[in-house]
Amino acid sequence: MKKFGLRDQVGYALGDIGGSFVNLYIGGFFLIFCTYVLGVSPYFMGTLFLLGKFFDAACNAIMGTIPDRWKLGKSGNKFLPYISISKWILAASCLLSFADVSNWGSAATHVWVVFIYLFFCVAYTADSIPYGSLASVITNDPIERTKLSRARAVGGMIVGLGFLSFVPMFIYDSSGAVISKAFFQIAIVFSILSVLAYTGLVRLTTERIRDDKPAGKNLDYSFKDAFKVAIKNRPLIGMMVASIGSLLIINGVNQLAPIVFAERYHMPGAFTINSFINISITLVLFVIIPKLVARFNKRNLVIATSFFSLAATLIITLVTVENVYVFMTLYNVATVGLAVFVMVVWALVTDCIDYAELQTGKHYEGTLYALYSFARKVGMGLGAAIGSYSLGWIGFVSGAPSQTPGVANSLLKMYTGIPVIAFLLIIIGMGLIYNLNAKKTNEMYAALKEMRAKKAAV
Repeated sequence: MKKFGLRDQVGYALGDIGGSFVNLYIGGFFLIFCTYVLGVSPYFMGTLFLLGKFFDAACNAIMGTIPDRWKLGKSGNKFLPYISISKWILAASCLLSFADVSNWGSAATHVWVVFIYLFFCVAYTADSIPYGSLASVITNDPIERTKLSRARAVGGMIVGLGFLSFVPMFIYDSSGAVISKAFFQIAIVFSILSVLAYTGLVRLTTERIRDDKPAGKNLDYSFKDAFKVAIKNRPLIGMMVASIGSLLIINGVNQLAPIVFAERYHMPGAFTINSFINISITLVLFVIIPKLVARFNKRNLVIATSFFSLAATLIITLVTVENVYVFMTLYNVATVGLAVFVMVVWALVTDCIDYAELQTGKHYEGTLYALYSFARKVGMGLGAAIGSYSLGWIGFVSGAPSQTPGVANSLLKMYTGIPVIAFLLIIIGMGLIYNLNAKKTNEMYAALKEMRAKKAAV
């Protein structure tokens, strides 16, 4: 079997690129498409995002058990066969989400928006659960897992900053009005790129941690037992709380960004510049994160940078910055705690999965990741709902060519203020609940190495 290396890291990054082309595009621009093009109210969209993600979270629990119960095909792989199928469904959901049905009438349009968003939730769950679980079977080495987590973070960055940052250049005309047909044209390109990226993931990554059970149903699996393991897993609970905080920004605040720059600063193109500033900070972190983790430990690094970001975002909320360039710089520096968390979060999650293996001696990768993802989907729903509701709270008018100065100012405060709550949740999750400090983590790695060696010798 091939040794872990750059091939696996590139492949795993491609997996996040594939998912991000759809997830981030819908997460960042579906609200704009529905409010500006389809004329759906932000309150309706907020309710849909909230209830849709709870529906999505329930689907997670189901999808997580399927790879643990059944293997597909003869390859012996646990998760890659599921990704090979789900990538097509996810691409289809992207195309349908940006179909212009504004001429259907109000009732039919609203029904369509609900249907297609729920379809996207199912499609993304069918894809993201096997992909997220895949890291735990590519390697069991903690350093190699940190490299996978870093690769995944960079994958999302490539799409979120390298591609989505240019979307406003195509969906707004020179006067700042929305171009309705551009959304679907972009969806075509992103759907194709998503499928190609997932194809690269399947071909480049190798599942090395195997249970050697034949294809078909796994009779040893018990969801009840796996659920008991999860709710007793304190590090996993801490990660759930912290991730909800991070997703208030990723799925809530970030969808406000294009509107903030268009309405408050009257400069839609600033969204692209803002993205490049973020890219620069992320690239610096990409280089130094492994060294910082080795010196300070993943948990300590997240806590320290989140405290900084809590204070910094509070300051820029209280003090209004009028110059758009100064604002972009200060905002990206202030939210550096999120970038650090995103860079190491998946290594922390695999530590939680390892913690369960140490406690039980069993592999519940799919189910445990699904239950963690359940919390992520709740965070996505809350974030998307708060982002949408906030538009209604401040008097945003759907379908209007522009918003009033009062609405624009309130929008800016929402954009900077919501992260304050988000970083507080990250600190609570990682500082008060997650209890795998450097000493305990090293002890866990040593105990697992001994336990696995004994099993291999039998």
